[in-house]
Amino acid sequence: MLHAAPAPPDPATVAILYNASSADSKALAELYAGARKIPAAQLVGLELPEVEAVSRKEFNEGLRDPLIREFERRQWWERGPDARGQKVPTRSKIRILVCIRGVPSRINKEPGSPALKPGEPPFTHSDEAAVDSELALLGIDGLPLPGPLQNPYFKSEKSFAEAGIPMTLVGRIDAPTREICERMIRDAIETEKTGLWGMSVIDVAQKFSEMPEGDPALENIAKAHLALGIPVLADRFPDTLPTHFPLRDAAVYFGWYDFHVSGPFLNPAFQFKKGAVAVHLHSMSAGQLRDPSQNWSAPLLARGAAATLGNVFEPYLQMTHHFDLFQTRLLAGHCLVEAAYMALPVLSWQNVVLGDPLYRPFLHLDGSGEKADADRDYRALRLANQRWKEDPAQLDRQLRDAADRLKSGTLIEALGLMARERGDGVAATGDFRKAKLYFADKPDRLRMDLHIAAIERAADRKEEAVKILRGARTLYAGLPETAAVVAWMTILDPPPPPPAPPAAPQR
Repeated sequence: MLHAAPAPPDPATVAILYNASSADSKALAELYAGARKIPAAQLVGLELPEVEAVSRKEFNEGLRDPLIREFERRQWWERGPDARGQKVPTRSKIRILVCIRGVPSRINKEPGSPALKPGEPPFTHSDEAAVDSELALLGIDGLPLPGPLQNPYFKSEKSFAEAGIPMTLVGRIDAPTREICERMIRDAIETEKTGLWGMSVIDVAQKFSEMPEGDPALENIAKAHLALGIPVLADRFPDTLPTHFPLRDAAVYFGWYDFHVSGPFLNPAFQFKKGAVAVHLHSMSAGQLRDPSQNWSAPLLARGAAATLGNVFEPYLQMTHHFDLFQTRLLAGHCLVEAAYMALPVLSWQNVVLGDPLYRPFLHLDGSGEKADADRDYRALRLANQRWKEDPAQLDRQLRDAADRLKSGTLIEALGLMARERGDGVAATGDFRKAKLYFADKPDRLRMDLHIAAIERAADRKEEAVKILRGARTLYAGLPETAAVVAWMTILDPPPPPPAPPAAPQR
């Protein structure tokens, strides 16, 4: 049973930072302030270079220090010594700071860092950082520069207003273009009226056996979504989802671990569901935010996501956002920036939160909110889960009746995915075959064949999987999505190597 959502942050506690040298940055700041009813007096414009990365000196003198002076001038805080004698904000009106596109996002490493001593962690002398993560500790004097610092809000279950911690939550509305930023703001506002409904896509399997920590978090997300009646498409093969895999209604995506955007997101026709939260774990996922074909954060936003998380430099796995905590806090009704910082163990480090910081995507999991036709089947899944969760047989009957009555491929596919998650490949295969009869679009039908091939592949029945893939390649020839079929066939049935060149004649 869902508890009441926590109170949203008060707009009176939010400040917006923009680049006064950029007309676009100022216009975006004003648009966001109007959308969230943030007082105009809480906009701060600083003359900043129109670049993504700055030196530590440029950050200190051009951004941090002038922002501190603005906090002082506007009487947004009082500062005094804490129990250790360190100067900190003892009272603060502003709890959330929103950086707008045009404000630099990265602080470059200072030259001449000392060499590591034997046994020192690799990040001991790291002084490069995300601008936003440094600003989270704005007003706290005497902090060490190199390395990460503990986040006192990590694992909290309280709203930030209740927590009373002397720090600032810093989010960022930034993307490859101003138009994408505007769409992100608009989508967050509109999605809060209906709630976020759609498919959960979880790319679980990782490539690196020396880094096993990532998979359990993704498995936890899959379990949480299934328990709530959110259909889960989980991929557990060592390779990430193949190029042009035909996704539909992707509202949530979590995955790892490719350097640049790949898989379904290379399909020019792909778009996330409005309001989607999409995150891919990679060391430099937010290494730049302007090129929609490089890294992950920028491409995910360019393909329709409203929110994502990222890292501007190497964060090391243990100091990245804990995806399962992040998702748990979002599902509980916390806003994006609260959920992100609740899931982050460190500050003064490499991590960024991209999207409307006040966005609350899951406000209507109880079935409330405005109804939209595009959400009908996903609302039905959630409603059935609420009513018959303790009676699986009745839940199955009710969903099948609804699917047949509505001729809904989405509902039957969801039943097949549920069966696959509980290990019933036979039932799942039957559902996917039936869903093909209800789906009108060829890419959706192709996806059913890929689901069935995945069941055979997971059961180590390679010949059966290849047979299904060959049939799909013939049936759907010409679709861009057949690239996914070819990718799996190349793995399961690789072509023979080219013949060796003839040997030179012996003398």
